[in-house]
Amino acid sequence: MNGGPSGFHNAPVTKTFVFASGFLTVLLGLQGRSLKLGLSYQDIFQKFQLWKFLASIFSFSSTPEMIFGLYLLYYFRVFERQIGSNKHTIFILFSVILSLLLEILALAYLKDPLNNLASGPYGLIFAAFVPFYFDIPVSSRFRIFGISFTDKSFIYLAGLQLLFSSWKRSLIPGLCGLLAGSLYRLNAFGIRKIKFPDALLSVFSRLSWPSSNSSPTSSNGNIVGNVHAYPDQMEGSYPSAPRIPVTEPSETSVATLVSMGFDRDSAIQALVLARNDINTATNMLLESQSR
Repeated sequence: MNGGPSGFHNAPVTKTFVFASGFLTVLLGLQGRSLKLGLSYQDIFQKFQLWKFLASIFSFSSTPEMIFGLYLLYYFRVFERQIGSNKHTIFILFSVILSLLLEILALAYLKDPLNNLASGPYGLIFAAFVPFYFDIPVSSRFRIFGISFTDKSFIYLAGLQLLFSSWKRSLIPGLCGLLAGSLYRLNAFGIRKIKFPDALLSVFSRLSWPSSNSSPTSSNGNIVGNVHAYPDQMEGSYPSAPRIPVTEPSETSVATLVSMGFDRDSAIQALVLARNDINTATNMLLESQSR
């Protein structure tokens, strides 16, 4: 198992979120305010410090939490490559908002004025563990000191470290995130059918470095360019030689490459090029036999 190509290629929304979280964590940490960012019953229901909502979503309260949290966010960029930036943005908004509401309900139920919850994007991180569990297959198994592990085990261990980093303070936001991710998978409120405005997504796309291997797509989603074109008649060939038609790659083949971490456009392009190379060799063989 791997997270696909390194860096934030085809993951502009994840890139923006990771950089915003890291920047605010360092900035507020230098100001000595990192331990005061978590939501508490007193802040929400007595002092009405609503600015803490935004701070608690992005900024971690300690350096170890930031290291594990940003690592998990970086790894989970694979989901943006699989479902696209539009749907992934909806997933982020749904997970963050719903987990935040669940945290407020938990604070209202506990009514503990002394303890505040751990700050940081716990809701998004642990919501992403739901598709990670169901949709990312195990690709290898190994044993260490007689204990069986899989290639997914280290991601789970990093999540457990973050979940119990501050005991109840971090446990509650983590469980709220798991519940939000489960509701998204169950398509609660029809959330998976909602689309984010493309005009706003273009802002995130500008933050990504241009890729030299990206290819334009036509309006129906097919790859344009970088695909060999073959004339109907080749010089010196016989017109009676049959031609193998170029067909679209199957959805199963595309889905297999996407599950490995490649974006859909690159997967289709690779399959089309491979299919064309096979067809070229077949056509040449048929032409030689028809002479």
